[in-house]
Amino acid sequence: MLRHITKRLFVSIPVLLGVLFIGFMLMQVVPTDPATVLAGPTASAADIEAIRESMGLNEPVIVQFGIYLSRVLQGDLGRSMISNSAVVDELANTVGPTMELMAASLIWAIPLGILFGTLAAVRRGKISDRIIMAASVAGVSMPIFWFGLILIQYVGFKWQLLPFQGRAGPLWTIEGIRHIILPAITLGGVFIGPVARMTRTSLLEVLNSDFVRTARAKGGSERVIVLKHALRNSLIPVVTLIGLQIGFLLGGAVVTETMFAWPGVGRLAVGAIVSADYALSQGAILVLAVSFIAVNIIVDLLYAVLDPRLRTS
Repeated sequence: MLRHITKRLFVSIPVLLGVLFIGFMLMQVVPTDPATVLAGPTASAADIEAIRESMGLNEPVIVQFGIYLSRVLQGDLGRSMISNSAVVDELANTVGPTMELMAASLIWAIPLGILFGTLAAVRRGKISDRIIMAASVAGVSMPIFWFGLILIQYVGFKWQLLPFQGRAGPLWTIEGIRHIILPAITLGGVFIGPVARMTRTSLLEVLNSDFVRTARAKGGSERVIVLKHALRNSLIPVVTLIGLQIGFLLGGAVVTETMFAWPGVGRLAVGAIVSADYALSQGAILVLAVSFIAVNIIVDLLYAVLDPRLRTS
């Protein structure tokens, strides 16, 4: 198992380098010149050229990427051109809120998706199964921004039940919980459908296996068979899907944080790209890429928990 995780870590290194390079190249095609932004509207052409020289923007792109990569390896992500503060400090202030939003979204969406998928599998072909699957398809097809706008329009603006702008504090405060409810429902709502569908498909396959038939022949109750034996053995593909969907949620967090003015990495990245803040944009991309890789490694660890055969491989 340790060898498997070590191998995954080594495989993740070129993936991370590729993501950094693609993000670096995308920032090169942004029409705004960072030297012009940094110099200000009253700067002369000579001043702008001097700034470009000091930032290394006159070097070939591959040389610029090499300089950037060497700084990243030293833990230096540069300074924001807009706030003139260290990128590491800017990211440190936004990682926490993003992690809060992700946790608040997953803590209710995953159990609910598994519950609905289990009910649909146990009641296969019945009206409850059809209702759950229809709702799951609708959830998969629903754009995240549309769902968020509906919640803002009715729950936040028309009925004024919950706040829908900003973050009032950490999750252990009442106002912090009130402010995170709508963003967490928006981000987690699109997560339930895929989890429910995968749980139903995987559980139906396990319920038709030989060991389940043997357990039934021994007189075990259906609830114990489903929850103790079948469900655990059906969770491996569900965990795989959850890992992939968390990557999708990282992208969805960009939309959600922008809609609800949530001070997270996604909103920071959007503002940095719009402002042509190269260092801050690349730092946000680095954090999102590392988060996605970390999620996939955690999924590998969960495989060993669910399937003991992998612990000795």
